[in-house]
Amino acid sequence: MLQPSETPTTLLSERDPQPVETVNADGSSPFVLSCEHAGRVIPERLGDLGVGQADMDRHIAWDVGADGLSRRLSALLDAPLVLQRYSRLVVDCNRPIEAPDCFPEQSDSTPVPGNIRLTELERRRRFDEIHQPFHRELAQLLDRRVALQSPTILVAVHSFTPRLVGGPDRPWHLGALSNRDGSFTERFLAAFRARNRDVPSAHNEPYVVDDRTDYTIPVHGEARGIPHLLLEIRNDLIAAAEGQDIWAARLADALVAAKTEKREDTDG
Repeated sequence: MLQPSETPTTLLSERDPQPVETVNADGSSPFVLSCEHAGRVIPERLGDLGVGQADMDRHIAWDVGADGLSRRLSALLDAPLVLQRYSRLVVDCNRPIEAPDCFPEQSDSTPVPGNIRLTELERRRRFDEIHQPFHRELAQLLDRRVALQSPTILVAVHSFTPRLVGGPDRPWHLGALSNRDGSFTERFLAAFRARNRDVPSAHNEPYVVDDRTDYTIPVHGEARGIPHLLLEIRNDLIAAAEGQDIWAARLADALVAAKTEKREDTDG
């Protein structure tokens, strides 16, 4: 037990992993991938947040399958990828700090006791040590490309549960999300549907993007004026490696087609 004089001044210790992993930083693709909910690590000093292992395996703790899918997509596209290692239950790296579920006290009917009555200092430490390093890394990568005038398209990779507790079934296999500028999202969806006619897909389902509930697209995509897209894949379809391979190929094909269509439109 820590004595008062031993109270740590930081959340993360030297035994905790770094929050950010960057894959293929110098990839030649115009696509830059982010995966905000890739991991489910909890800092040692937070214990288990009062959440059992069965719930840590669920979508409330991470985006099931998104890590493997985004890595496969990065390899297929030769695209840079920035991943977050810590659980969204510690701090949700796709939320602004003022969002109610940036530090969720409950997620899909599951209580998170370790998040009850957090002090402002506790919230700020999680945000500063886990959330912000991820977004600094992504911002630096994007800014380097913009400075070099390299074509850049931001794609955030997520997954969603087929059904929330007490909610209706979600029929979509793919959701493509946007907010103020849906131009690239619409081109992507058209390309995806042309190649996958039997796969249920939708624009802005099962979620929507806005400034209160999202961070990556408003801050890194819209603010820079670069094309962007948030992908949501139903997590039971990508929980295993085989599904991740299938979906990475589908997504890569449609992304490249959407990019090519824009170039041809510009040339014309």
